[in-house]
Amino acid sequence: MSNIRSYVTRHFFTTGKMNRTVSFLLVIIGYVILEVLLQSGLLTSHFSSLLVPLTSYIVISIALNLTVGFSGELSLGHAGFMGVGAFSAVIISGLLIPYVTSTALRLAIAMIGAAVMSGLFGALIGIPVLKLEGDYLAIVTLAFNQIIKTVINSIYLGYDNKGIQFSFVKNSLNLGDGAVTILKGPIGANGIKRISTFTAGFILILITLLIVYNLINSRKGRAIMACRDNRIAAESVGINVMHVKLEAFIISAALAGAAGALYGLNYSTLTPAKFDYNLSIMILVYVVLGGLGNVTGTIVATTILYILPEQLRFLQDYRMIIYAVVLIGIMLITNNDKFRRFMDEFPRKFRRNRRVQEGGAPND
Repeated sequence: MSNIRSYVTRHFFTTGKMNRTVSFLLVIIGYVILEVLLQSGLLTSHFSSLLVPLTSYIVISIALNLTVGFSGELSLGHAGFMGVGAFSAVIISGLLIPYVTSTALRLAIAMIGAAVMSGLFGALIGIPVLKLEGDYLAIVTLAFNQIIKTVINSIYLGYDNKGIQFSFVKNSLNLGDGAVTILKGPIGANGIKRISTFTAGFILILITLLIVYNLINSRKGRAIMACRDNRIAAESVGINVMHVKLEAFIISAALAGAAGALYGLNYSTLTPAKFDYNLSIMILVYVVLGGLGNVTGTIVATTILYILPEQLRFLQDYRMIIYAVVLIGIMLITNNDKFRRFMDEFPRKFRRNRRVQEGGAPND
């Protein structure tokens, strides 16, 4: 028994692994509780409808934290990557309907395709913009967000018995028998087959946590954080700063695309206007309030800040006042020195108590 306890402590509750373990436990426990409530019918239909979007926002918040928190680059373009993923998934899913009858398989293929497309856009955008820093990078990524939204806003795509047809800016589609129009320019997409599920969102969160934690705890992750902390020192020891930051940016964009796929296939109607700069700023708020470089905090902050205003809709005008007060309260708490010291000391106290229980010395 003591060997099992020692193994668990060593592999899950040591320094560097405690945060990862807490993140996974938090997500798994939350999923189990919500799934039980969902299956038993104890959740309202309104709250149930928030679960898939919540998982999407958690994934994209973790993805943005990889860029802002761990890489140290201020990006305001992740709503654009989410939009690319959402509409890529809608197109892929729509084209696969006659050939793939399994909704789970179609969703998986659509999410992978969306992640690849968003990753390609991330590479395309990241190569020129990552040469900039700080406010300049934020402005340029915000501009790219607007460009992506405008481009999606101008796409018309459909298919008939003759194949796929595409037009840009002006709707010049000439569809014949068996025609299905997937994208309709500013109208976006409607008649989408809703195939996203809460379980799929849960699995995507776990995959995202695996990718992000394995990255930041690897040699490449240490290089990413070294570039964030001191670019000149990182270059002096042979780290290719541009290459390292670009890798993190592409992975972050790909995860945002997967989140967009889950989000887009949860609605029967989807418009490009959903993925504007307001969404980018809202996601950044989730990340900042959760703590830069703090994945567990990001999950908690995203959950609270997304669910709270939706559950306060019955208060009408007062709900946004309460929401603002909660934002201020979270910022005051998370920036309190005593609270930070408590969070820093908690893992050490936990390990010390475990050693005392095992009959060892209490000192670290």
